Amino acid sequence: MEIDRAVRGSSDRRLRTKYDNAVYVVQRAFALYPFEEVAFSFNGGKDSTVLLHLLRAGYYLHKSSSDGEVEMNTIQNCPVRTIYFESPCAFPEINSFTYETVSTYGLPLETIHSDFKSGLEGLLKERPTKAIFIGTRIGDPNAVGQEQFSPSSPGWPPFMRVNPILDWSYRYTSIGSIYDTVPNALLSDSTTGKSFRPAYMLSDGRLERAGRTKKNISSVSSNGTNSTEVEQTISRSASIIVVGDEILFGTVEDKLGAGLCKKLHAIGWRVSHVAVVSNEIDSVAEEVERCKSTDDMVFLVGGLGPLHSDISLAGVAKAFGVRLAPDEEFEEYLSQLIGDNYTGDRNEIKCKNVVILAATNVDELETEWGCLLDTQESGLVMAKSFVSKHLCTSLLDVKIAPVVAKLCIDFSDLYIGCYRISRSGPLVVSFLGKDNQRVEAAAEKLTNSFEGQFSQVDSCK
Repeated sequence: MEIDRAVRGSSDRRLRTKYDNAVYVVQRAFALYPFEEVAFSFNGGKDSTVLLHLLRAGYYLHKSSSDGEVEMNTIQNCPVRTIYFESPCAFPEINSFTYETVSTYGLPLETIHSDFKSGLEGLLKERPTKAIFIGTRIGDPNAVGQEQFSPSSPGWPPFMRVNPILDWSYRYTSIGSIYDTVPNALLSDSTTGKSFRPAYMLSDGRLERAGRTKKNISSVSSNGTNSTEVEQTISRSASIIVVGDEILFGTVEDKLGAGLCKKLHAIGWRVSHVAVVSNEIDSVAEEVERCKSTDDMVFLVGGLGPLHSDISLAGVAKAFGVRLAPDEEFEEYLSQLIGDNYTGDRNEIKCKNVVILAATNVDELETEWGCLLDTQESGLVMAKSFVSKHLCTSLLDVKIAPVVAKLCIDFSDLYIGCYRISRSGPLVVSFLGKDNQRVEAAAEKLTNSFEGQFSQVDSCK
């Protein structure tokens, strides 16, 4: 009751709205399923801790509405079955907090010492369990496609996932296991450089997992190759989608697409596709749908903001078959970009391998790109750098065409391209790849085929 009273007395309208929605989901679950067949997945993290207190408040409201006036002492806590998947990789402090919390709030605890799927299979065999409260939020990696009531995925034990805080967001940094968590550098105390501020002082909630990274454990394969080297040699590809009627009308020139191509090339990524689409939800959705399954990442620029033509978020949502969800951190970010007149009625969607950039010019892109590279969750893994060589000649296209065609077959691992600055100007032949010896060999074979007819140029301008 104290939780309910405190939130309803708060001046924060958004908190009250989120609270009302969350406790409604809790009450709805208790009304739909027998109480003894409902469970709560608790791991001591911030999300499940907030969910615990929402369950307590929701249970109070549920009992009040179903039983009428009841004694306060009888519903101080919510005695819902609580399951905890204890892992040897968890921080000791997390385990201690979990057990202390369970004891404080009188939760009947069932500890499981196996992976999540196997543990659920055993749990459902021992006791009927129709629904499980889970602290999933829309920004979590596994949240795509989920609603507040979502059946378990195919191949998993059958139960209803109940997600009361799906639309909630936090500014706390995220803690994983002892093997994949380091202090979040964004919380470093700038005055000392040695200590870290509390997690709740993280200013940008979108960077809560910036401390989630593999610790530097050197691993070497059987052939002596370091794991980092293997990661860098994997080919990475990206698509770029530019949204803007003004570009299609010829009113403005697209510079962001070209800028992104250069930046991706600089970190060893191949750009497979660049498209300019109109400010229509279906146009964005169709392009995203096509690109997201063929490339490692899709970058989308334009159409982001509060205007009627800013439909990029809705287009991405449609491509993934999900709904838009409120994100206060992103709203504040847009507010800083747009100014005090921002209404806050647009939302952010975070979907797997699609990144929506807010940049409107190359300077803003520079800043945003730096943030992406610094963020572990962006997916921008540094790949092995490209090497290139550019040769120019005054020979006619028809003269060198057979030789270049043969080179493309002999050096299929390289990109070999030709172009002219002007029809009467010199022809430039470019060799691009990740193996310098192969690039040099291909270029040498061309120059040897036409003695003295090719010269090297510094760039492909």
